[in-house]
Amino acid sequence: MRLFLDANVLFTAAHNPQGKAAFVIEMAGESGWELVTSELAVEEARRNLDRKFPDCLPRFDSILRMIKRHSPAPSYDCPIPLPEKDRPILSAAISSGATHLLTGDRKHFGPYMNTPERTAGVSIQSVADFLRSLDI
Repeated sequence: MRLFLDANVLFTAAHNPQGKAAFVIEMAGESGWELVTSELAVEEARRNLDRKFPDCLPRFDSILRMIKRHSPAPSYDCPIPLPEKDRPILSAAISSGATHLLTGDRKHFGPYMNTPERTAGVSIQSVADFLRSLDI
């Protein structure tokens, strides 16, 4: 499995080391899951951590060493109607070959969660839904 991590998942993993997002990152090595994200997601997570929880930045940098970076092609037709700021995230997940896009953004991605037939084969899920689907 290749898991694409949205900015809010990266933020949460750095801010809450006991939480589900951090657990997924820790389990990736043992489970053979490949972790990937984009520079856009990294920049957003870093900006929000710096503003809200700057003491978490060293942990964030440590987490990033375990995650590959992938940037989407500049022109990509988004298969679903997302706000402009979210399109590069789905585009990067699709073009990276991710099986899953893990996000906490239910406002924009919610209507498309667990419908990979609508999202070019990528299953968009919350971290909790992903773990539940594996019975973890």
